[in-house]
Amino acid sequence: MPIPHLDTLIATLTDDYRRFPEAQTYDLYRPDVLFRDPVYHFRGLDRYQKMIRFITYWFRQLRLELHHIEPREADQPPHIRTEWTMSWTAPLPWQPRIAVTGWTELHLDSDGKIAAHLDYWHCTKWDVLQQHFRFFSPQG
Repeated sequence: MPIPHLDTLIATLTDDYRRFPEAQTYDLYRPDVLFRDPVYHFRGLDRYQKMIRFITYWFRQLRLELHHIEPREADQPPHIRTEWTMSWTAPLPWQPRIAVTGWTELHLDSDGKIAAHLDYWHCTKWDVLQQHFRFFSPQG
């Protein structure tokens, strides 16, 4: 199934990654969008927006670097895959810099709206937690 307005969708998503977390294009998503990553699992655009506000409030110097974006129209459901690195400064006295590399599968409905936003990490939650305590390691 061809993805409606694919070029426009890819361009908008690319801009959203560049600006993240500011001025996201939420009308790309269905109101009942499914979101899942190693920490969160919920349904609903309102909850997705609340999650973005939460990380915007707590994470300092938040950056989402897009490495690759690719439509996968032949897959079922059709989706767009992105590869990225998200980094931030944790709100701890020693201000560790945290980085997570992963990929996202944005599953699309027949109208080209994002029905599911599924994030995967190339590390474990434990790996991310350990980054917060590098201050205490011999390597500094």
